[in-house]
Amino acid sequence: MNQAKRGDMKMHRGISTAVTVCAVLLSVAACGDKPLSYGDPNSVIAVMSQDQWFEVSQDIYDALEQTITTVREEKTFTVTYQEPSAEFWDRLRRFRQILAVGSRSDAWVQQILEESREAITENGVHQVYNVWASGQTVTLVLLDDGWTQADLAPHLAGVNELLDAQYRSYARNRMYISGRDSALADTLSLRAGFLLYLPDVYEWRQRDSVYVFRNDNPDPSELIRQVAVTWLTPAPSRLSTEAVLEWRARIADANYSEPQEVVLDGLQQITFEHQGNSASEVRSQWRNPPDRGWPAGGPLITRVVTCDNQDRTYLLDAWLYAPGKEKYEYMIQLETILDTFRCTS
Repeated sequence: MNQAKRGDMKMHRGISTAVTVCAVLLSVAACGDKPLSYGDPNSVIAVMSQDQWFEVSQDIYDALEQTITTVREEKTFTVTYQEPSAEFWDRLRRFRQILAVGSRSDAWVQQILEESREAITENGVHQVYNVWASGQTVTLVLLDDGWTQADLAPHLAGVNELLDAQYRSYARNRMYISGRDSALADTLSLRAGFLLYLPDVYEWRQRDSVYVFRNDNPDPSELIRQVAVTWLTPAPSRLSTEAVLEWRARIADANYSEPQEVVLDGLQQITFEHQGNSASEVRSQWRNPPDRGWPAGGPLITRVVTCDNQDRTYLLDAWLYAPGKEKYEYMIQLETILDTFRCTS
């Protein structure tokens, strides 16, 4: 199947989904005369001429629809093509995230330029807000007339980095909307020798040197985010991946509400430096043992951090249970919590 046909099939499938979403929404006026934007922050409407879309569609899908592994491959962004002024344009141009590619001679580009707070004088990637709806972000790739795939391609990696950074900021802000539990961080620092900043909605418990932090709102059958922290002292000189997983298994068996097995297929491991301390990370999936009688599972992040000033090696274990939900936002939240970890004096 050639590239144009693949792009055409994805285009029609995406339009059908997007129109279904907007068909159930009422037109709500925002402050001023523009309606409110709608759509998920990781759902992107791509706008350009149809001929150019057929030429560059696969490049845009490859750049923006990158995948992460949770319990399966999951797209970080979903792209839907819309031809400007076509059948669904009046509805889809109100989406929260728009990617527009064109030149100054294109009518839809002129509308974007007119809404920019500052004059856009150079080609390249620009962002303009509230063009066709309130709360909307339009990412414009401005090119010369007659642009081709070769002109757009150098900009796509930057577009993905920009949108992903903004989505990560959105996920972090939503996570801490309840507030950051500074009192808990102080308690952990004094009592346990480490610091962790969690949202106020997390509950916590301690059993010996194991600290478990859990958010199962609104319903544990629908969503669980959990982080556990413990340590070994004196710090071992080296821990193999097998030793880390055995350590995690002991903690899970003794402290988690359900037993968990780590899926070894596709396991990823990296080493890095965390706040000046040597660290490693394992990413994989957990699942219930077969004898539990009901299937459950989700992604996990297990980090090991050695704090020489304490002669401790910490295990930080974060896992997610979110059946039937997109998981990228929740994984960003767990990453953010793990990134706040500090060894205290």
